[in-house]
Amino acid sequence: MVPAIRPVLALAVVILSATSHAGDTWILRTDLWHSPAFSTLIAHPDKVRLEGSLDGDAITGKADGRELVFDSTDGQGRVSRYRLRRTKDDVTGTADLPDPNDGNRRVTHAVTGWKLPERTGGPRLWDYRPDSYSNTWDADRKPVLVVWPGDTIHTTTLDSGGVDATGVTRALFGNPQTGPFFVAGAVPGDTLVVHIRRLRLDRDYADSLDTIVGRALGASLVPDAGHLGKPVRWILDREKGLARPENASGALRDYVVPVKPMLGGLAVAPGFGMPPISTGDTSRFGGNMDFNEVIEGNTVYLPVQQPGALLYVGDAHALQGDGETSQYALETSMDVTVTVDLIHGRPISMPRVESPERIMVLGQAGSLDDALKAASTGMIQWLRNDYGMTLSQAAQVMGSAIHYDVANLAGRSVGVAAKLDKRLLPLPHVRENRAE
Repeated sequence: MVPAIRPVLALAVVILSATSHAGDTWILRTDLWHSPAFSTLIAHPDKVRLEGSLDGDAITGKADGRELVFDSTDGQGRVSRYRLRRTKDDVTGTADLPDPNDGNRRVTHAVTGWKLPERTGGPRLWDYRPDSYSNTWDADRKPVLVVWPGDTIHTTTLDSGGVDATGVTRALFGNPQTGPFFVAGAVPGDTLVVHIRRLRLDRDYADSLDTIVGRALGASLVPDAGHLGKPVRWILDREKGLARPENASGALRDYVVPVKPMLGGLAVAPGFGMPPISTGDTSRFGGNMDFNEVIEGNTVYLPVQQPGALLYVGDAHALQGDGETSQYALETSMDVTVTVDLIHGRPISMPRVESPERIMVLGQAGSLDDALKAASTGMIQWLRNDYGMTLSQAAQVMGSAIHYDVANLAGRSVGVAAKLDKRLLPLPHVRENRAE
């Protein structure tokens, strides 16, 4: 676990355009009764005067030496007062805020923060070699790297058991993730765009089980299935792109399948008020989606719920059938390259995936019924918002052309993917608000 530096994220982005501190950006964390709150602060000091906004609300104050003192007034007229002391790379101080349950009472909370580095030049390639991993999707974890829209990240992941490319255990089992990566400029209400540029196997084996998950198992098979659950080692021929069970015999003696590397885990941090969530779970922020279309050449869209988005990647599979019915897919480590981008002010309600041929929406819920409803609703929202369709028009497209896949049956929640061929659709009319 990485120690929580200057407790990250209660993110307030402070842009100090003073003479000696022009363009500084700080990430603030406000401790609300031991729960971190994250916000975006833009501050423009002019000599000693300080102006700007806090999550869009106007601020006024002063910059006095190393101190920043300012008030923020929200749309309901409630005033929050901040007093921060700045060092080279950190800020500490307090926020005097209205009690949300008592309009006549105020409460003082601790504030900490760290300075975001300035961007130099245009988009760049970052080579990040992880030395720690996370077993939770966590908004309060120190970012391992700050990147900007248009930047490309090259990194590596562990397998679901915490084992690296050399066969050494580096983290606790349970889908440990690489990250999070802080995407500068991302704020709640944006959409994070993750272009999967390259996924490469980086070792010669994968591990799975010979089991069948309960959701896919008929009652007549339950007695025999009680003997299942044994580990299966798969040999990966990286040169030929093939996988086969090790020491296979009988009907599987000649069984060979082409690999299709994918990321089982891809997520941003959950929203305000959410505790750290296990990397075995899913939600609208993504998570342990185990969707076998999260592959090289495709693009994943995730709803930003915290400043910086905080992107996590992991749980790589050499191959996975629909549903991950064996509980574990062909679990392995991976060499990963992704490019990040932002769509500002265009929120989405759940993960989307786009391939050269299809648009796909992943619905995730506790039952297949609810997951299918979520996937259908998400696809209709996409057709209405980006393709200009009425609900009637979207219904006609769905009725004539929708495809559904069972994406995941192995987790505490299940996933259903709704898919449409792009060749059947008009050109999308919403592509503005891309980050430069």
